[in-house]
Amino acid sequence: AGMNGTAIENFVCVIFNVSFMNCTWHVGRTASGDTQYFLYWRTSRKEDFTGCQNYIKDNCGRHTGCTFQNVTIKNKTAYFLVNGSRSGQNIQSYEKTIILYKIEKLTPPLNVTVNCKEASHSCEIRWQPPHTSHVKRHACFRYEIFIENK
Repeated sequence: AGMNGTAIENFVCVIFNVSFMNCTWHVGRTASGDTQYFLYWRTSRKEDFTGCQNYIKDNCGRHTGCTFQNVTIKNKTAYFLVNGSRSGQNIQSYEKTIILYKIEKLTPPLNVTVNCKEASHSCEIRWQPPHTSHVKRHACFRYEIFIENK
């Protein structure tokens, strides 16, 4: 239902710093200035949808994103719905299913230390894995090290 081109476009979500999620979108191509969008999500089909409490707005005051705190990736999948309203006309809704661990941007490794021994021309580099809400086995991480001689 709703006029073609009024649904949001380019919906993207990112989880960062372990528990913060940021979702953004573009206003529909044919959406007028008085169109307003509303984001709802849930992590299980058995749960009720939860509405956004902290919208990001464009210059016209339209919702173009939402920020969430205390997000956990205990359930792998989340279901998103963005619907809208405009005086006198229906707006097309938008739905998307996202596998949450695929959108998490990991922090860099923590407590990196380097100890070099001039006598043996060797260095030992140590670090701790990045913080994450869902990876329990440190063996799941792979690292790359770039060394520059100066």
